[in-house]
Amino acid sequence: MRMKTDLNKLPAMIAAPAVRRAGLVASVFVLLLPTGCSGGSAAGENGGDRLRVAMLQPPRSGLSPFSDDAFKLSRLGIAETLVSLDEGGAPQPALATAWSQVDRTTWRFTLREAVRFHDGTTLDAARVVDVLRRAAATKPKPRILDGVELSAEAEQGAVVVRTAVPDPLLPQRLSSPQLSILAAAAYQADAVNPVRTGTGPFVLTRLTGTQGATLDRYDGYWGGPAAASGIDVSFVPDGTARAAALRTGAADIVEAVPASQLAVLDKQLYRTVSMPRTNTLYLNSRTGAFADPAVRAAARAAVQRDPLVAGVYEGNADTARGLLGPAVPWAAQRPARTERPAGSATGKKIVLATFSDRPELPEVAATVAQQLEAVGFVVQQVVREYAHIEADALAGRFDAFILSRATMLDSGDPVAYLASDFTCDGGFNIAQLCDPAVDQAIGAASVEGDLTRRRALILAAERAVLETDAAVPMLHERVAQGNAPGVVDARFDPRERLLVGLKTRRTG
Repeated sequence: MRMKTDLNKLPAMIAAPAVRRAGLVASVFVLLLPTGCSGGSAAGENGGDRLRVAMLQPPRSGLSPFSDDAFKLSRLGIAETLVSLDEGGAPQPALATAWSQVDRTTWRFTLREAVRFHDGTTLDAARVVDVLRRAAATKPKPRILDGVELSAEAEQGAVVVRTAVPDPLLPQRLSSPQLSILAAAAYQADAVNPVRTGTGPFVLTRLTGTQGATLDRYDGYWGGPAAASGIDVSFVPDGTARAAALRTGAADIVEAVPASQLAVLDKQLYRTVSMPRTNTLYLNSRTGAFADPAVRAAARAAVQRDPLVAGVYEGNADTARGLLGPAVPWAAQRPARTERPAGSATGKKIVLATFSDRPELPEVAATVAQQLEAVGFVVQQVVREYAHIEADALAGRFDAFILSRATMLDSGDPVAYLASDFTCDGGFNIAQLCDPAVDQAIGAASVEGDLTRRRALILAAERAVLETDAAVPMLHERVAQGNAPGVVDARFDPRERLLVGLKTRRTG
């Protein structure tokens, strides 16, 4: 029987002496871990025991692939897409083995044969077409399809995908976990249920709300059986609890160990990876104080980045020079930009919000609030869990919002991120930005097929966004992933798509 405990309340629970704290947190973590009790292979079969994984954010949409939960399906090996990406962002075969461009707006994808879903049904072109049509029609659209008009049809066993305008990035776009292919049984009247409906090496057998999940090895996987017999997942928003579970051996793999916890961990227990992820201050350009460009400029000028990097992140981050950071090396060639003169901030009342799931962000917000107050802003702070604040942020109910945002998560290319976050029709436009020059610049980058020219146009679009002062990039994160002794071949993926692979296992 599973004990139900709210890990967000752990700080109050562990106000015991320091010598007891780590053990208590780890004990609660163990009690929260789901137990593999249905389907799949038993622990120890095929040379691998079950892996215990602590993930940062709980699912917000029942692990629906049409939401950001899709990346959990990918990281845990539950669901797959037509295309995958290599380390350089180039498209590689996955559920599709080959593809070709028929004309400027039409692509043809050949499917892998003998792929079975976890419920025993078979992958075919009709199934893929149904999924792509559903993704294109769902409201809101998956971010990867922002601004994209897409249609699909089955043709002689292959899938033909058409776009309204040329989309040279279509194969990379179809690698997004938000376009994962699930069995027909997954798609219900008003929800998508991935339990026993994926094609990956692990079967999702149980999802327990926002607390945990149980996965078992899928021995019928087309790529061969996984080394681990299963995965027991616990969703642990509290960073101290995740670090304690790693330190005491209660978890095998831990997402996003907070920078504040690294000093108390053995360096052999974690690895730091430079991420294409930017910590950005989004300013509401539609209503409130920041509807005035000069007031946005005042906020931009007030933000001091070095204290955030040195203080909050204890040096485990890089100072931002733009929206794209050192994990995108070609971004260093960005052109110079013009900065608008700052207006007066005196007496301007603003609400600055962020979320607590990433433990550094409330401290970042507190520091930024002090910097803004120093130039005259009157700041009210709001901090909630992400699941309880996202809707308000997207609706423009805050004047400013601090977000840790992956810039190449969706397609391995920044255009999808720029279109989603900064165009008039963008589905993740927290800054409420609608600027014709920005839309034009992002649109020009989106249709360019030549890689060199595309990158130059992306940097021009970045400049156009930054010159509005609707987004103030502050730092680029280096994410620490925890791995217990004896864990072999865990995946360290800067794009946060992969965590547990076929060869990931625990040897001790």
